[in-house]
Amino acid sequence: MLRADSLPVVDRPVIGICTALEQAQWSVWDQSAFLLPESYVRALHRAGGIAVMLPPDPAVAAEPDQVLDLLDGLLLAGGADIDPDSYGESHRHPRTLATVPARDAFEIALTRRALERDLPLLGICRGMQLLNVARGGSVIQHLPEHFGHTGHLRTPGTFDGNDHDVRLTPGMLAARSAGTDHPATKSHHHQGIERLGDGLVITGWAEGDGLPEAIEDPTRRFALGVQWHPEADERSELVSALVAAARTAKDERSAGDPLAAAP
Repeated sequence: MLRADSLPVVDRPVIGICTALEQAQWSVWDQSAFLLPESYVRALHRAGGIAVMLPPDPAVAAEPDQVLDLLDGLLLAGGADIDPDSYGESHRHPRTLATVPARDAFEIALTRRALERDLPLLGICRGMQLLNVARGGSVIQHLPEHFGHTGHLRTPGTFDGNDHDVRLTPGMLAARSAGTDHPATKSHHHQGIERLGDGLVITGWAEGDGLPEAIEDPTRRFALGVQWHPEADERSELVSALVAAARTAKDERSAGDPLAAAP
């Protein structure tokens, strides 16, 4: 695996990561903050990428190319539930909590434009659901009510004890990126895919209840969503696969544009 400290800065693909907007505490402060778990950045660094945090920005939501022009790949991180209004659902389940509509609108706009540009994209947990919503899909708002068990989120606030078996379609992007048809998973979610978005295919399922665990757009070079958290598992190859696709896209763009290749 390539490491950040083994590559010149100019050779490292730039990956944008969408941040959460949450109330947070640090030092003597208790304020609203744009934040992201360290594990996402560490995973990108291990894979040889440069991480750029992207907070919700209404101006960028209106003109996503302002940011996407600067990136070689996009990572949609986990976090708060997606607001039901984002997928046309008037009913809000009592367990759909702490939604941030500004974040939803920002990430949906970035995702749609990234797909149009064929920019490599990986959605993780909420990010997989966001990819689905961006393509017109919908979300099951509370899985325990739907399936009658809490197997996808046994213990809130930790990945410990939240593993479960997943099967992937052999030969598809999810399996190729994971390096196996039965990847180890670190799961932490109470929502999931309901109606599948346009142009997406399901290529991974949870053993037992059949919940979609991986979706992808086979017409794009790398457009993948997974319901588990590969960034929290140093053995996982998924984030490295995103960075590799972004590096290829960066090299192709540079080869086709002499100015882009200039230092």
